[in-house]
Amino acid sequence: MSTSNWARNLTYSSSRVVRPTTLDELAETVTSSPRVRPLGTRHSFNRVADTDGVHVVVDALDDGRPAVEVDVARGTASIAAGARYGEASQALQEQGVALGAMASLPHISVAGAVATATHGSGDTTRNLAAAVRGLELVTADGAVRTLARGDTDFAGAVVGLGALGIVTRLELDVVPTYDVRQDVYLGLGWDVVAEQLDEITASATSVSLFTGWGDGVDQVWRKTAVRPGSDAVAFPAAYLGAAAATRAMHPLPGVDAAACTEQLGVAGPWNERLPHFRLAFTPSNGEELQSEYLVPRRHAVEAMAALRKIADVVRPLLQITEIRTIAADDLWMSTAFVEGVAAGEQPDPRAGFVGFHFTWLPRQREVEAVLPAIESALAPFGARPHWGKLFTDGPAELADVAGRYPRFADFAALVERYDPAGRFRGGIVDTLLAGA
Repeated sequence: MSTSNWARNLTYSSSRVVRPTTLDELAETVTSSPRVRPLGTRHSFNRVADTDGVHVVVDALDDGRPAVEVDVARGTASIAAGARYGEASQALQEQGVALGAMASLPHISVAGAVATATHGSGDTTRNLAAAVRGLELVTADGAVRTLARGDTDFAGAVVGLGALGIVTRLELDVVPTYDVRQDVYLGLGWDVVAEQLDEITASATSVSLFTGWGDGVDQVWRKTAVRPGSDAVAFPAAYLGAAAATRAMHPLPGVDAAACTEQLGVAGPWNERLPHFRLAFTPSNGEELQSEYLVPRRHAVEAMAALRKIADVVRPLLQITEIRTIAADDLWMSTAFVEGVAAGEQPDPRAGFVGFHFTWLPRQREVEAVLPAIESALAPFGARPHWGKLFTDGPAELADVAGRYPRFADFAALVERYDPAGRFRGGIVDTLLAGA
């Protein structure tokens, strides 16, 4: 197995990669390795998953249960940690249930996305980790431990950054299946965005604004949940001055839209519309780098203005920026964590976050040189970088990032209790915890 990540911008430091097929093999690998880390589908752009020891990939792990097991009565699905969202969502759809959210790519593993607080888009849509009701993991002593929502350690363990053990299975909340129609609008002025951002992001189940930081937002992607088998929703030919696209669009200017999920208002199953890209394609084949920063929603318009001021610095390396909203959650190390939010409550959009996702040209040194300008511009708003994407991650910067998480000290104590020998530490997680 290659030891490079998907984007091929880094080579992992691990001495070997192990793919256990049984829980006993996994436990033996964990207990016999001084350093060990889980490795998912390798869609992280930094060293969040790195180790100088052994990498464990759980995509071949067989615990005796189906990879996707639905309990309709409880509204849950038990999913193997190594499963990719694309295949898992297909199995859920076949059984008449759905997830409330998906990320842009269906190619990422369930456990990897959860561990790094990866998210989709929507005013009332929490990140993927917030759907977790229970998880199973192999801890440093080789034992299988189960945690459930409401347990003392649960909110600290879900977005665990791989530091508590090797997750083998997750139980997720599911809902009855639904369809989604996707409509794209072109050309939205910055003045309209600033004045009507709340209306724009509330106008559909999921809204993404794509911009190259020119005169305005280039594309508005609106994904709207509808009854299965129905696309009878009236959508205007123009939206706040933006014209409806008359052909399928790719977020990147001039790129063929064949890899994108179906648009033009044609409704289809949730798992074939919520992601931006089709499972059968590998968008860009890794010829890109990514960064993302989340800021509290109350600062969204100010943050956009701050980024527009440095557009000339950003634009030469940029492919596209996606702006999207994420609801708050109660998971300690989630980029959308807010103190006092309850897991079962209807999310309040005003308490949520806005994410600024940058897709870069594959020129790492130049991109890394630009990141401090973005981080400086967003610093007044307490921006939190996505754990799996590029950001300035030296010891001082990571200590600063840790300070933006009110429960970070509790998380560090939880890691110490689960893994006192530091078996699961590595990469930027090691540096992050070293400063605790």
